[in-house]
Amino acid sequence: MGELIDRVSLITGGSRGIGRACCFALASDKSNIALNYNKSSGAADKAVAELEGKGVRAKAYQADVSNAEQTKRMMDQILDDFGRVDVIVNNAGITRDRSFMKMTVDQWHQVLLVNLDGPFNVTSGLLPQMVERGWGRIINITSIVAQMGNFGQSNYAVAKGGMIAFTKSLAREVAVKGVTVNAVAPGFIETDMTAAVPEKVLDTVRQMTPMGRLGRPEEVARAVRFLAAPQASFITGQVVNINGGMYM
Repeated sequence: MGELIDRVSLITGGSRGIGRACCFALASDKSNIALNYNKSSGAADKAVAELEGKGVRAKAYQADVSNAEQTKRMMDQILDDFGRVDVIVNNAGITRDRSFMKMTVDQWHQVLLVNLDGPFNVTSGLLPQMVERGWGRIINITSIVAQMGNFGQSNYAVAKGGMIAFTKSLAREVAVKGVTVNAVAPGFIETDMTAAVPEKVLDTVRQMTPMGRLGRPEEVARAVRFLAAPQASFITGQVVNINGGMYM
């Protein structure tokens, strides 16, 4: 407890699901929280109020991370408010599922813009101040889909696979600067995203998972919390799989 006291963590897509769980996991270690959201203002405000009740500073920031200008304005405001960012959790993501032969150019590009350009926009704007201080944690939320593929998700698989490649390449560049870069690859987790999946499909997923169930956002957030903490200082360029054994 308290291992991230006085640190500042930015979680993109932090108002719901895995992102929200990450906010509370990092706050449990006393990190202050900058919560990014795009459209869920009510959920973001509610999360901020609950986080402040746990004794940390917290503030919500609206921005579409796929938009470079919006993202820069957000980061400038965060730095004005908090003075720094020590931990980045690149979590914001969308799906536009469709079989490849029916997929539109817009569906392809929308997913890549949010899931791949978004982490670039956020990380490129905040990495210099991490390097200058000689300490930082960058944690990218990728997916089991990047590792094993999935029907109707070629755009999502490409974007999340790109995050893994980004993680490994950036980790090599900044390792000697005191900044670690890792990824967490969740399997199928109980979130709004999976709530839209037909129950018959989820039953198949459970059957394919050795643990026989979907994961919980908090189980992903615990890995993020660990990677953000000081004891993870010699871990970089890694992908931590949290999928109940579905992919090994």
